[in-house]
Amino acid sequence: MSKGRAAADQIVKLIVGAGQASPSPPVGPALGSKGVKSMDFCKEFNARTAHITPGVPIPARVTVRPDRSFHFEIRTPTTSYLLLKAAGVELVKGKLKGANNPGKETVGWISLKHVYEIAKIKQSELRLSGLSLQGICKSIIAQAKTVGVEIRP
Repeated sequence: MSKGRAAADQIVKLIVGAGQASPSPPVGPALGSKGVKSMDFCKEFNARTAHITPGVPIPARVTVRPDRSFHFEIRTPTTSYLLLKAAGVELVKGKLKGANNPGKETVGWISLKHVYEIAKIKQSELRLSGLSLQGICKSIIAQAKTVGVEIRP
């Protein structure tokens, strides 16, 4: 692959509910502005996330080539979603709601076993495969603090 072509590829990062991609915002405008038919992305995304519980927020990294073709990789659900789900936080209007005042307000708690399980899910991601499980756990513990989830031994 030549250097000139790689520079022309554009990256679009989206977080879409599993099986719920539609051409409406945020997907349509984000991809349409790059010349991609959002319906093509939506069909493929929904097919590739059909095995996941509908609505789980899935990050997708879409690479748009100069000829307007695209490919995308799907990542594991966001860490904050996994933390709030493990803490048993209630859904508000279809979304998990974290603390409004992180550090002072706690919305729930999880055990270190939950942290370890979330770390194992995150480690399956190719971009995180080089990190130690301990390193991923530390990152998850820091993230827990920002969403108001307390960690108890």
